[in-house]
Amino acid sequence: MNADELTRRAVVTGAGMVALSAAVASCASDGAPTPPADQTLPAEPTQPGGGEGGGGAALAGTDEIPVGGGTVFADQEVVVTQPTQGDFRAFSAICTHEGCTVGEVAGGTINCPCHGSKYRIADASVVAGPAPRPLPEQEITVEGDSIRLG
Repeated sequence: MNADELTRRAVVTGAGMVALSAAVASCASDGAPTPPADQTLPAEPTQPGGGEGGGGAALAGTDEIPVGGGTVFADQEVVVTQPTQGDFRAFSAICTHEGCTVGEVAGGTINCPCHGSKYRIADASVVAGPAPRPLPEQEITVEGDSIRLG
């Protein structure tokens, strides 16, 4: 075997290994879609109010969050839901697809107007994509009839 044949074989073998590695990586994912190389997912949102705990700003009264629904607080980048009577949950209002603010809570889901992603009100898991992962949970405190961040 001469040097030209050896070099050609190395190039062909190397290209095949790159293609094989890409195929294996795509099959071995956790089921979440992988963004194209030129697209990155939005960063995980931080807790509203700079991450300060306990006694944050009052968002709403408990009677303002409908049972089986919720309310989006766009300025605070949080959505508060009440899946069942007295069970209040809070999640980031920033869609995990491309960082849009979710627009509404309706029909048992938190809905993003940008590309149609939908999340369950009970745990913010993805019901309909293209969102790649659930909305991150946010901390709230229910004190009497008031719902507060943190």
